[in-house]
Amino acid sequence: MNQIQSNWTIIEQDQLISQAVERDEPRLRSFIRKHVTDTNEAEDVLQDVFYELIETYRLMKPVEHVTAWLFRVARNRMVDLFRRKKPGSLNTPVSAEEDGDTLEDLLPSADAGPEAAYARNLLLDALDEALEELPEAQREVFVAHELMGKSFKEISAETGLSVNTLLSRKHYAVLHLRQRLQSIYQDFVKK
Repeated sequence: MNQIQSNWTIIEQDQLISQAVERDEPRLRSFIRKHVTDTNEAEDVLQDVFYELIETYRLMKPVEHVTAWLFRVARNRMVDLFRRKKPGSLNTPVSAEEDGDTLEDLLPSADAGPEAAYARNLLLDALDEALEELPEAQREVFVAHELMGKSFKEISAETGLSVNTLLSRKHYAVLHLRQRLQSIYQDFVKK
């Protein structure tokens, strides 16, 4: 295919994508919002659907029934969202079977006196050490999401990794950090 045909194909693709977005976005957004209560998650699903549409067209795989295809992709993305266990953070329990300790539960209050302040500092130092123990890939995801406040979509765009891969890496990082901090805390309490 020569350059002129290639440019024309891209222009046609852009027009088809633009028409689909303009035509289907309101209904698709409403459909997603009925099933996903968190506004940010619903917008993420919507953006994923349109991103997949663009990718599909760029791979020269035009979609015949675009509206039906968009709703099918949206349904699949919502199923993925509900299946996926959220990796949580150090401030949310990993599962219902656990004690439900959060980072704040593990850290003594700094206002509880010198011993509590010492224990808190000890645990914060242990957190730094535990972060260093993580495989680099897990540490990078954890730091970017938990400490720098980046969304998984932002991290995915920066790294080229899928959101599911990032979620998995963070999940394992959180499990390791919790285990490490919990054991250190229990050792400290026993003394």
